[in-house]
Amino acid sequence: MGEVIEIEHSKLNIASYGFGKFLTEFMEMAFTVWLYSFYVRTIGVDSLIIGLAVIIYAIWNAVNDPLVGYLTNRPFKFTKKWGRRFPWIIIGGIAYILSYILIFTPPDIDPNSGAWIFFIWFIVSTAIFDTFNSIFFVNFASLFPDKFRSVKERRKATGIQTPIGIVGVALGALLPPLIIDSGDSATFIINAGLVILIGIIVLMLSIPGCREDQVTIDRYLEKHDTEDRTPFFKTLKLTLKQKSFLFFIITYTLYRSLVISFQASIPFFVEFILQERAQTLLSAGFLVGALISSPIWAYIAQKTDNNKKVMLINSLLLTIFTIPFIFLNSVIIALIVMIFWGFGLGGYWTMLSPVFADVINESVVNNQKRQEGIFNGFLQFFGRLAILVQAISFASVHTLTGFVEGGAIGVQPASAIWGVHVHFALIPAIFMLIATIIFWKFYDLTPDKVKLHQDRIIELNL
Repeated sequence: MGEVIEIEHSKLNIASYGFGKFLTEFMEMAFTVWLYSFYVRTIGVDSLIIGLAVIIYAIWNAVNDPLVGYLTNRPFKFTKKWGRRFPWIIIGGIAYILSYILIFTPPDIDPNSGAWIFFIWFIVSTAIFDTFNSIFFVNFASLFPDKFRSVKERRKATGIQTPIGIVGVALGALLPPLIIDSGDSATFIINAGLVILIGIIVLMLSIPGCREDQVTIDRYLEKHDTEDRTPFFKTLKLTLKQKSFLFFIITYTLYRSLVISFQASIPFFVEFILQERAQTLLSAGFLVGALISSPIWAYIAQKTDNNKKVMLINSLLLTIFTIPFIFLNSVIIALIVMIFWGFGLGGYWTMLSPVFADVINESVVNNQKRQEGIFNGFLQFFGRLAILVQAISFASVHTLTGFVEGGAIGVQPASAIWGVHVHFALIPAIFMLIATIIFWKFYDLTPDKVKLHQDRIIELNL
């Protein structure tokens, strides 16, 4: 029987891997916050048309993740030399970064007569962007449970990579408002250029941490030779039979619905409710809370040795501190609440990778094979449905409350202002409350089960 080396990788190597997390969070923040606002608020395309475009994008977004996970979860000619994940991380990462600019460079035409041209441009550009995002992220995330084998090292790694990722969120949240003028579409192009430059630098910094050890490569190739390749839909069926995975993806989808709706609502909340240029301030607030809390929650997880309990606490905190935004219209109070909201978010971020790694360990024991890419693909499939939820909720709320596309505060009816509160906080709070209850009631990976699974993996030499 082999022995688990608790900490195999240096802090520097873990930090390098963490820059992949930085890239993901940075790009996603720069994308999610401004996508809907750019087409509806800046250009003035009808909310229903863009809502339909987001729905189509979300469907493709969801479908391509498990396909990418399934297709890349096998050896290629380059695997023995470069590894199973690393080549896809680099290929996908470069294309992912460069394709960002396509989204914000649509044709310069009238938003009314050319609405359906914007519709097509939106779908094509976001589909290209997201396909490369999937190639990058599915392989990057799949590397985590394979690279960091012990529970202790996983917590150590997430304690290092989460603050790095939060800095990525910070830059993605704080940089665009300094450049972007919602009334000038050209400023979005300038912002895209800077996003691409920063993205390439960060990807280069992540290279040492995303390289796979030769031992890991050889172990995978040895085991793969003896494995049967299970058909795609049979694999999906098997993963959904795993109780811990099923309830983890349900809670994850609801959590993503909270985060995406919250992020995409911030420009509307700042402009139409606070009526001040406070986006940078609010973003700084939740980032401060997240940065402070991340190492605290990592420490608590190590001390309690209970990933489920720590994640459950933070799920409840996110729910509680989303609720006040249903009523807030003060910058100072919003900033204070945002700090507390960030405190819960930092803990949830910190625990996502260790908890999901526990889920993958159970699948390894049950199936006696490592399928991180497939599991991450399916996880992203369901998590991406949050974009669909955001599109439907925004389009529905804006239509029902009479929101005027491209209109300033003076032309928006009171019902539209209340609608911003609804898609910013009320709907997300309900999602997170349901997620908290489901995770508490049905997720069954206790510390004892986690330990048993890890011991069994050692016996299987997987």
